[in-house]
Amino acid sequence: MKYDFITAANREDTNAEKYTLREELFGTQDVLPAWVADMDINTPDFVLNAVKKRLDHPIVGYEEMPDSAFDAQIKWMQQEHGTAFKREDMFYSHSVVASMGSAIAAFTDEGDGVIVQTPVYPPFFHSVTQLNRKVVKNPLRRCEDGSYTFDIEDLRAKINKRTKLLLLCSPHNPVGRVWKREELEAILALCLEHKIVVFSDEIHSDLVYLPNKHISFSTLNAAAKTLTLTAIGVGKTFNMAGFAISSVAIEDENLRKRFKKAYESVHYAQGSVLSHVAFEAAYTEGKEWLSELKIHLYNNYMLLKNLSDKYATFIKITPIEATYLAWIDCRGMGMRDKELREFFIKDAKLGLNAGLAFGREGSAYMRLNFAVSSTTMLQIINRLETSLLRLSNG
Repeated sequence: MKYDFITAANREDTNAEKYTLREELFGTQDVLPAWVADMDINTPDFVLNAVKKRLDHPIVGYEEMPDSAFDAQIKWMQQEHGTAFKREDMFYSHSVVASMGSAIAAFTDEGDGVIVQTPVYPPFFHSVTQLNRKVVKNPLRRCEDGSYTFDIEDLRAKINKRTKLLLLCSPHNPVGRVWKREELEAILALCLEHKIVVFSDEIHSDLVYLPNKHISFSTLNAAAKTLTLTAIGVGKTFNMAGFAISSVAIEDENLRKRFKKAYESVHYAQGSVLSHVAFEAAYTEGKEWLSELKIHLYNNYMLLKNLSDKYATFIKITPIEATYLAWIDCRGMGMRDKELREFFIKDAKLGLNAGLAFGREGSAYMRLNFAVSSTTMLQIINRLETSLLRLSNG
């Protein structure tokens, strides 16, 4: 079966965040938004059909997350990523960020240190500071080819007795890395040595491009399971963020008990019945759709890569191994961050994420979401190329 990624439904007449907030964020409606990490690609029919079928029943009340939904996720994770989660390991959550907040509350006290590896998705900072914990910045090290890796020596130097938790982004948003086993093992060794719990945000783990292979942190060895919480879900993979459903897998009984205490203080309940059936349908029927989606996304990425090669004096695309988020090095444009942002808004008429939002290491970078239809991607490319051509002509 072939799926249509050439066109997508118009979202401007909905409350879609990336469109509704254009005036507030960019000062104008006249930008093509390519920032917040959901897709301008139709949510798959098998998900929507499952929801429609459930609505044949006239009562939508409180319902428990069914075992069959968790079982579908467990099977998917085992087949795709080699995990061995059990039903008792699983917690419902409405978002990874909410789960992160509960993990910070469960495994740290006020004033304790939480390791954040920058540049990184902004809630990694905010979740820490809002709970009066200390951000321990361990910036990623930029390699000669523009890719990134961990700076293990910097991390080792910053750990002290009050460093209690590490927030791992795997695959990484925004730099697009799929961490290699030896990289993850170096993190694990330090965390075991210093008894640091790892919250592993693996929400992008299904969006990995060959020949790369996602390695779930808890699968590194038996010891890894004793300190890992794994956050996973359907939101990114199947464009289902609006269903507000994800999960946390915790294989160690002691960690589960500690997490559960903080988790229950928030009263997550069990979410929406419509989310439950959508979640189960995605994991049960989604493999073929996802395979075709990744081909489409990589083709979009290559359009950006070819454009950056053409205008390499000004921009460079960070090599991507996963996600649908391009991390664009704009240092060659010679602009300050405010000027750079204005260039994309006013000249290219594109609404992107400014790199500084991901930490100081994001200065002179922009993040572009290329999870759009082929039609929209061509518009993005044309707008950006027209602006770069003007820049090159002085």
